[in-house]
Amino acid sequence: MNKNSVILFLSSNQAIWAAKIIKKEGLKCKMRPIPRNLSSDCGYCVQFTTSDTEKIKNLLKNKQIEFDRIEIL
Repeated sequence: MNKNSVILFLSSNQAIWAAKIIKKEGLKCKMRPIPRNLSSDCGYCVQFTTSDTEKIKNLLKNKQIEFDRIEIL
């Protein structure tokens, strides 16, 4: 079974932008509310398969999209 991770961003706009770019590259992801155990913010994060972590980190870095952190669920 694949584990999932989430990327937390400093704004919802960054999360939306990142999800579009990740999907455009053919990787699976989805927007979701930030889990309560990770933050009390009512913002959004991007969930993806943990095995894609390095690809997604490199993609976001190349596109200059800043994020707070990545957490394994």
